Amino acid sequence: MNFGVSEEDAMAIVKRVLPLVGLDESFMDRSPFDLSGGQMRRVAIAGVLAMEPEVLVLDEPTAGLDPAGRREIMNMFNQLHIDKGLTIVLVTHQMNDVATYADHVVILEKGTVVKMGQPDEIFQDAQWLQEKQLGLPDALAFLDRLSKRTGVDFGDERPLRTEQLAAVLIAKINENKGSKNAAKEEGGNHVG
Repeated sequence: MNFGVSEEDAMAIVKRVLPLVGLDESFMDRSPFDLSGGQMRRVAIAGVLAMEPEVLVLDEPTAGLDPAGRREIMNMFNQLHIDKGLTIVLVTHQMNDVATYADHVVILEKGTVVKMGQPDEIFQDAQWLQEKQLGLPDALAFLDRLSKRTGVDFGDERPLRTEQLAAVLIAKINENKGSKNAAKEEGGNHVG
């Protein structure tokens, strides 16, 4: 008996939750020593999901995983949130994960809440984040560096994700093309 359920019910629960974490039933018979780090985490998460929680609290769930493994695990949590309505509390220093997956951010310092809000609000003040030894999402850090090096003003644009950064850059390129084309047309009308 596991958590007050029969072995038969426990097996049925396991068969139901394994696909939720991207694993098939063959993992029920595999030794933990034969699993990769990402697979071990998925099995552990399946064990938690078997208890049907309403809230998952995850402390650095992708630590030590390669970038592909990190993405897979974070996408899995996001899908669980969407499909199962799970509330997920993510404790992390990975600002890209915060920018990509968080609906609401709470920043703690020595156990005290020092800032909270939506990701786009939190990442507005780069200097404050640096003072708190928190980074910026890669897209935002790139745009800040690009602006400083080129002197190009991107206005109030604060892209948090790569696709947002691409949209900002494309808009700026198109804006500059439009300005150059207008200047050429004006220049072509002058008689000299």
